[in-house]
Amino acid sequence: MNGLAIMENVRRYRTIASLCRQTAAFRPLHSGSLLAQAREWEHRAVAELEAYYEAFCYAATGNAPNHSASCAA
Repeated sequence: MNGLAIMENVRRYRTIASLCRQTAAFRPLHSGSLLAQAREWEHRAVAELEAYYEAFCYAATGNAPNHSASCAA
């Protein structure tokens, strides 16, 4: 998957998470479930970014990333 598609997925995931949080504010009886859903969507967004970063680092250096701040480490 290319970078633009990944960023679009991240945008969508974070939009859904935001909608869950907004809905939780107006539906207190369901807020626990909605906030859990928001956390899950945020987790998906972060996982998507991490996978892209790891693939980018591997392509750039030929080595698996060591989870530091930059690929060149």
